[in-house]
Amino acid sequence: MALEHRQMTPVYAIQYAIRVLETVDRHGHGVTAAQLAREIDVPAGQLAQLLGSGTRQQALTDKIRTVLTRLRDEVGAAVYFSRYDEGEVRIVDYADGPAAPKVNEWVDFRYAAHASAVGKCLLTQLDADGRREHVSRHKVARLTSKTITNEDVLLNTLDSQPPTVPTLDLQEYAVGTVCAAVPVTVGSTVGCLAVSMPLDRAHRLKKAADTLNKRSAPVLLSLAI
Repeated sequence: MALEHRQMTPVYAIQYAIRVLETVDRHGHGVTAAQLAREIDVPAGQLAQLLGSGTRQQALTDKIRTVLTRLRDEVGAAVYFSRYDEGEVRIVDYADGPAAPKVNEWVDFRYAAHASAVGKCLLTQLDADGRREHVSRHKVARLTSKTITNEDVLLNTLDSQPPTVPTLDLQEYAVGTVCAAVPVTVGSTVGCLAVSMPLDRAHRLKKAADTLNKRSAPVLLSLAI
């Protein structure tokens, strides 16, 4: 199969889009189109399709934001796209609104992976050594009465999390807020989509999580078109 044909298929387009994100992130001071094409091994013509109009990073950011906004409106709650970058939880972007308030980040998500749906979902995608290494760097602190503070219990919980079942945070990070997250992963990139809502809307959490699960592939595909 010719390289050009492979690159036009959805799976390869998704993989290249993720590689574009990773490469741009590594070059904090900018990177030329030629250098970017060389590093991700994509012909210049295909790279132009991946990047779209405008600046490279802004084009990708806009695409993510568009998808998150659509999901927010569909599930009626704040939606987040997150990645595990260089050993830390990173909220890449989110979409909220008056009727879909985002969770109050009263503790930096980098230090609350053990309590947040986002963090736990990202950690479940690491191997056992990766999880233990993360926990060794970040204390498993009590944030609410629901927070798991025993490292062994946390690691066993992460290890037993089915990959097809949304990861939940039922007031573990913040009192009065429930969250769910589903993995969004291609190649070596560890990511997730998550939704948060006030406790009084908890009855809608499962349906919202199921919607994220169904939309996870289109989210990745949107990065490439």
